[in-house]
Amino acid sequence: MTIERTPLFCDTDLAQRIERAETELIEATALATHRRLDNGRGFVIPLAGGLASFADDDSPFNKVVGLGFDGVPADDVLDEIEHAYAGVGAPVQVELPHLADPEIGIVLSRHGYRLESFENVLGIAIADKYDVTLPDGIEIRPSGDDELDLWLNLMADAVAVPDTQGVPWREEFPRDTYIEAERDAAAADITRYIAVLNGEIAGGAGLRTTGGVAQFAGAATLPGHRRRGIQSALLFTRLSDAAAAGCDVGVITTQPASKSQQNAQRSGFDLLYTRAVLVKPV
Repeated sequence: MTIERTPLFCDTDLAQRIERAETELIEATALATHRRLDNGRGFVIPLAGGLASFADDDSPFNKVVGLGFDGVPADDVLDEIEHAYAGVGAPVQVELPHLADPEIGIVLSRHGYRLESFENVLGIAIADKYDVTLPDGIEIRPSGDDELDLWLNLMADAVAVPDTQGVPWREEFPRDTYIEAERDAAAADITRYIAVLNGEIAGGAGLRTTGGVAQFAGAATLPGHRRRGIQSALLFTRLSDAAAAGCDVGVITTQPASKSQQNAQRSGFDLLYTRAVLVKPV
């Protein structure tokens, strides 16, 4: 008898948990950047249950996250946030879940924000335990601090040749910017993994757990090793580790209709909600 899997339903409480985890990740990474640079330009400002973060010029962690579940930002508070970003010459980028208070979108529109893109948040109910049997020739192992530079360069090499299926990422970052951003993210309690295929390093991934939420913090396979089961091996290894850490839900962020989204849904993830990316230029 085949038992059909019940899709994971996302209510506002679950969305708030996921957004809180995302807010913690962005804050920890931005603060790590501030410590590394020590130039006094960065900021992390609380905002209506979320925060506004500026890490460094062109950093992927320059954004407003976590809005939607703890009130609507007042006009004067938004003005202060916008002045802070203007002071460092950066646009204001807000990632707003479609499950957020609709009034926030109205307020942002009144302030001159424009819709530029979307990203999807997918989730899976994590089982109590996983029996992970990897295909022959594939090994997934933790990657320690002694090989951080190896892991960073591996990930940079892999993401430099992305899959082209679906809606492309709105932003592209120079290699050095990407590596330094990932280096700072390592300070946010992200566990790193390396995939080995027939003795050769083939890919890598990250996992962060907090408050019962497992964040699948990026996974990449080198072009020459794609379509060989690396992504699935990385995914199920991390699911097993998330279960062992006591997590009840796992989340991954993808571009709409991308290969990453397709692979995640084939592996049991469900589309939970979409974030609208709204931007106010400098």
